[in-house]
Amino acid sequence: MSPHENNQGEVLPSPPPPQDTNDEKSKIDDSVNAWLPITSSRNAKWWYSAFHNVTAMVGAGVLGLPFAMSQLGWGPGIVVLILSWVITLYTLWQMVEMHEMVPGKRFDRYHELGQHAFGSRLGLWVVVPQQLIVEVGVDIVYMVTGGQSLKKFHDVVCPSCKSIKQTYFIMIFASVHFVLSHLPNFNSIAGISLAAAVMSLRYRIVTFGIRTGSPFRHYGPKSLRVASPR
Repeated sequence: MSPHENNQGEVLPSPPPPQDTNDEKSKIDDSVNAWLPITSSRNAKWWYSAFHNVTAMVGAGVLGLPFAMSQLGWGPGIVVLILSWVITLYTLWQMVEMHEMVPGKRFDRYHELGQHAFGSRLGLWVVVPQQLIVEVGVDIVYMVTGGQSLKKFHDVVCPSCKSIKQTYFIMIFASVHFVLSHLPNFNSIAGISLAAAVMSLRYRIVTFGIRTGSPFRHYGPKSLRVASPR
């Protein structure tokens, strides 16, 4: 009896070919990728998030914490620091919860959340102006700071070289960022985030090392400080 015949001699249809799970997975991946924005990517690794978070949270603004602590004192300074951490954690958790709170839709942009909360028109006017103020202000500060750092590096490395205006160093710094701004998503700058995270940790180590060799300073409230004799 043929393997495709039953006991009555009837010819049975051939069994269906086994389905390729890889093809099914690729179809699902394609459908999900088509759902995502053009600037999103699903090829990231978990350590990419670590690089981005360290770079975003441990930025240059942390260097201002010692000055803030010196103005507030140990007690109020620690209280304000903990309070800011609680507020940051709470708002971060809210953003995570609201990311997919509507079935079948993702809020990948701040203005999308604003439009969902306040309406399609008012949401844009509430969110977009604040975004522009922050983005333009941060860009100006970092462009100037980057140009100053490049000029300082140039003057230290080559003190005998011809002096170059700081404006040109700002333009050099801005041109590099202009190229990087055309990268499609965060996965494309994972290496840059890694370098930035390493540098952030290194200049904090340098700051700590400099502080260990400095003379004692009083960090209490200003009204309780006494000028040290020269």
